[in-house]
Amino acid sequence: MQHALIRPVQPQDNVQMAAIIQQVLKEFNANKPGTAYFDNSTHDVYNSFRNPAAGYWVISAQGHIWGGGGIYPTEGLPSGYCELVKLYLLPPARGRGWGRQLIAQCLQAAAQKGYTHVYLETMPELHTAIPLYERTGFTYLPAPLGQSGHYGCNVWMVKAL
Repeated sequence: MQHALIRPVQPQDNVQMAAIIQQVLKEFNANKPGTAYFDNSTHDVYNSFRNPAAGYWVISAQGHIWGGGGIYPTEGLPSGYCELVKLYLLPPARGRGWGRQLIAQCLQAAAQKGYTHVYLETMPELHTAIPLYERTGFTYLPAPLGQSGHYGCNVWMVKAL
């Protein structure tokens, strides 16, 4: 499983992406209230990201979806900010640089849409993701921005574009 394709999410990806998001959150014992595990949008990623100011991409190889990630203009964020959201990869997809590629896709799209900063929320349980965010230039914030509704997240980061 070497070559992977990053493409925009399609309606037929909804079931697979919801399963991936929930599986990964369970894997890290992060399937708790106030997280994407319980978001209604988790089960309809395609329609949740149809807003022209948003975008969501999946990474596929060998006919399977291995993960995805997106950007969203979360309510209450400062002007010029979007949020990096629902970035999840199945275990066999990790360590291949695919997470970094998904983040790069999201950052490039954010810049093309005119955003100046990308914000994210995560939690200590997702301990494999946090170093990836650090390596891609995200820095820590002392408090959350916007109104994501993810009160289960207590790590906040931002990257200037």
